[in-house]
Amino acid sequence: MRAVAVMAAATPLLGGKARAQGDDADALFKAGKFEQAGRVYEEIFRRDPRNVHAASQRGYVALLSNKFADAEKYLGAAVALAPADQAINRKMADCFIRQDKLGQAAPHLRAAGSEAEAEWCEAFRGQPYEIRGDTARLPWLQMDPIPQVEGSLNGGPPKRLSFYTRVGPLNVSARVAEQAGIQVVAKEKVEYLDKWFYYGILESFRLGDLELRNIPVHWSDGEPSTGSDGTFGTSIFYHLLTTVDYAGRRLILRRRTPENSRQARIAAERAGAEPLPLWLVRDHLILSRGSFADSGPRVVGLHVGGIGSNVAGVFRGTAEELRIRIDHERPEESAAGGLPITVYPCYPKEVRLGNAFAKGAYSVTSERNLHDGHGFDVLGDFAHSFYKPYNVTLDFTAMKVYLARGAAR
Repeated sequence: MRAVAVMAAATPLLGGKARAQGDDADALFKAGKFEQAGRVYEEIFRRDPRNVHAASQRGYVALLSNKFADAEKYLGAAVALAPADQAINRKMADCFIRQDKLGQAAPHLRAAGSEAEAEWCEAFRGQPYEIRGDTARLPWLQMDPIPQVEGSLNGGPPKRLSFYTRVGPLNVSARVAEQAGIQVVAKEKVEYLDKWFYYGILESFRLGDLELRNIPVHWSDGEPSTGSDGTFGTSIFYHLLTTVDYAGRRLILRRRTPENSRQARIAAERAGAEPLPLWLVRDHLILSRGSFADSGPRVVGLHVGGIGSNVAGVFRGTAEELRIRIDHERPEESAAGGLPITVYPCYPKEVRLGNAFAKGAYSVTSERNLHDGHGFDVLGDFAHSFYKPYNVTLDFTAMKVYLARGAAR
């Protein structure tokens, strides 16, 4: 994300007071105080309608909370002022993708340098993510090392599918894509992984009593490393009211309606769950507010599903700042984003999400910060094993997340 210097360069006639406002807004945004930052960015842009940075950041704040009208307004203004800016175009594309306006996303993806994704979006005909049915209650085939459920592609036999909120659209193995008869509509070579990625459109994806039609799907050469036939994630979840019922070993998917959202809130409150904010970055990274050790409430990542025995992950510098005990003598080889990573066990005295917590539980730390590039600080991540005593409801209508102890009712 652009620094304050970019804002200043775009507005050379601003006085010292306006520049100070920009500094204040950026500091608020970096600290995860998004609403306060948004108000300041909005005031800066009102006074100076040619301020690209203020417009872009005000749009980004809206996008984090799926406030699409404001996101389109301010990101659209930023694109008009800086049509070649790849980062702004990427956010504009994300805004349209989340609303299933894939044709409108395509030119912005192309301007952001994502030609294959643009071709993918342009290939869709009709309504993406058409939902048939009302509710699916999917028993888990397993909890560890990664949760799995059954799903069917294009009416074929059941496949073992994992799920993870660090994944966007449905991703399957090349073998499953061929069996389902999915045609390639776009492809690209990802150099850092040395792999070809293929993009297609799946006619039917059935999960229990729910069917999603006309949905994006992609695959790559080789087999997934998860032992599954494929993985789906947040792009599916945000089209539905999703409860990942760890304690009950079920995945519960319901239509996203205001009434279902209301009922989810009532059930969560009865179970003693505290409503927490839900933010979305790109099409899959979900965040909320939580704490590690004595940090106080800060922005955190929610890695629901996935794999691992750790309850949380934290950047090494943050762990040291919070005086979290790190076991430097027991390195572990792992992977993140398809790249190898070395992590070390660490043991925060407490990690907490609202009323949900774990004390002194095994966590990991590494030199790599998985949240670089968001433009704001992320304290750490809550991972697969943290959620096991709870059920987790992701409500993308109210943009709230609820963690309630025990199985969902």
